[in-house]
Amino acid sequence: MSGVQKQGLDYDQRAAVLLMTIGEESAAEVLKHMGPKEVQRIGVAMTSIGDISKDVVKGVLEEFLETVNSQTSVGMGAEEYVRNVLTNALGHEKATGIIDRILLGGNSKGLESLKWMDARAIAELIQNEHPQIITIILSYLDSDHAALVLSEFPEKVQADIMLRIATLEGVQPAAMKELNDTLEKQLKGGANIQSSAIGGVKTAADILNFVDGAMEAVIMEKVKETDEELGQEIQDLMFVFDNLVDVDDRGIQTILREVATDTLLLALKATDDELKEKIFGNMSKRAAEMLRDDLEAKGPVRLSEVETAQKEILTITRRLADEGQIMLGGGGSAEEMV
Repeated sequence: MSGVQKQGLDYDQRAAVLLMTIGEESAAEVLKHMGPKEVQRIGVAMTSIGDISKDVVKGVLEEFLETVNSQTSVGMGAEEYVRNVLTNALGHEKATGIIDRILLGGNSKGLESLKWMDARAIAELIQNEHPQIITIILSYLDSDHAALVLSEFPEKVQADIMLRIATLEGVQPAAMKELNDTLEKQLKGGANIQSSAIGGVKTAADILNFVDGAMEAVIMEKVKETDEELGQEIQDLMFVFDNLVDVDDRGIQTILREVATDTLLLALKATDDELKEKIFGNMSKRAAEMLRDDLEAKGPVRLSEVETAQKEILTITRRLADEGQIMLGGGGSAEEMV
């Protein structure tokens, strides 16, 4: 384990220290290559690290320089070199987004600018497009963002789009470039992209993980009516709140460290005893007793509030899984009144 990791700095904080060290102008240039969520996470990290010692700053810089110096483009492709350096410096999740922008076409302003737009505005922009165009665009967006856009479409359209996303096996670079150019003209930008690794059953499952329970149930019912096998495949890949029971104890403890008590209290209102005991068992005895008492004293709450709390925890869980800090188990689906 490196010195900066021992200091308790995660990937976001190490990236923040690096950017704060290289100066405002250089940091701004790096941030231009990041998406809205990446910028937000780095910004939060910058404000959360507080005062740090010279030794910590030195450790971050040394780790970055070691990564750069230990790898050279001699004997390997430039793409592999850039991937390795950025992944080691910023972590897999953020590096992947930056790599896509740098290596797969750079300033994809048309498509990329959609990630900064309100979901309703995107839906209005693309509502009259061919369903396959809508499918490609939703596949390109982050899953939670795509779920919000999907919710703006009529119910009968949602299932069709989800089926198309699940069966999308990729898009030719020329088609992506044409779509990007068209969007760019509409949004008054300018760019070019080459990418095909979008869509598929996993993308469909990821998007459905972020829609509300009632909408998910309707979409899945219609998808299964059209293609039961594909619908089951999507459902098997979904990770819902009740699946936390399959996460190992160390993983649950890692998740709990990042979840606010009020959020956890709301989320547990609609879970079975097995998951509750799993959570209690990974807390201190005193904290578990307090949570039990709070749950018993908590009056009726809206199902929408419970679902929001559960989705917040699931967002944290997926991020930790993407970072390799925890391992996730099976899939499934859940609904109903609390």
